[in-house]
Amino acid sequence: MVNRRSLMAGVVLATFLALPAWAQEKSIVVASTTSTENSGLFGYILPKFEAASGIKVKVVAVGTGQAIKLAKNGDADVLFVHHRPSEEKFVAEGLGVKRFDVMYNNFVLVGPKSDPAGVRGMTDAPAALAKVAAAKAVFASRGDDSGTHKKERGLWKIAKVDVEAASGQWYRETGSGMGATLNTASGLGAYALADRGTWLSFANKGDLEIAVEGDRRLFNPYGVILVNPGKHAHVKAMEGQAFIDWLVSDAGQKAIGEYKINGLQLFFPNAKKMGS
Repeated sequence: MVNRRSLMAGVVLATFLALPAWAQEKSIVVASTTSTENSGLFGYILPKFEAASGIKVKVVAVGTGQAIKLAKNGDADVLFVHHRPSEEKFVAEGLGVKRFDVMYNNFVLVGPKSDPAGVRGMTDAPAALAKVAAAKAVFASRGDDSGTHKKERGLWKIAKVDVEAASGQWYRETGSGMGATLNTASGLGAYALADRGTWLSFANKGDLEIAVEGDRRLFNPYGVILVNPGKHAHVKAMEGQAFIDWLVSDAGQKAIGEYKINGLQLFFPNAKKMGS
């Protein structure tokens, strides 16, 4: 007589094996920024995490604002972005469990070698932007509510420049990611604010070069947050937290620090140094 428990186990196993491969795999969705994708960082670190954990990671790379909306709607398990005020608000509203520092780099102002605004070598970013505006030199903005766009708009505010009034004139909004915006800047001979990681990995620099860097206000920290399963029951909390734990672990921090292009480090791990 066939043991009933063995029979049921066999049925469950057979059913599982009949599922498509994607349904058998442990997986999570990470809503993140275009900079982590465009820079090649995810392409470098995710295979290491997947090999260590057996968890597949699907990245939805959009601007920080859109990534937060996806996470808020429960369309992601983990949020990995770079606008700390928005991240802290996300947690304070109960949408995320806890924010963890992961890494940082900085922003740079790039522009054409001809430097029509005369800002090359400056270390005061708002003052440099004020000169760009005064010269009516073309500036390519992401215009997509991303972390980079939020940072840029904050710098314009410090510079006391109303870019909305100049929209469509010398101030051009691309409404796209960092790589696409740099392509636009390269084609127009325009200035643009970029995260250093994407800039270093960007192949179509053309006549563009770094014009302004070194301002402490260009600091660019990245944080990671588990979407609150109390808000969305389908969130894969165990797998999502495993990804976060790996990112802030010695292995994850080492992988982030090891990622380089042409010998240059794109991101600097800071989970242990700064905590959260």
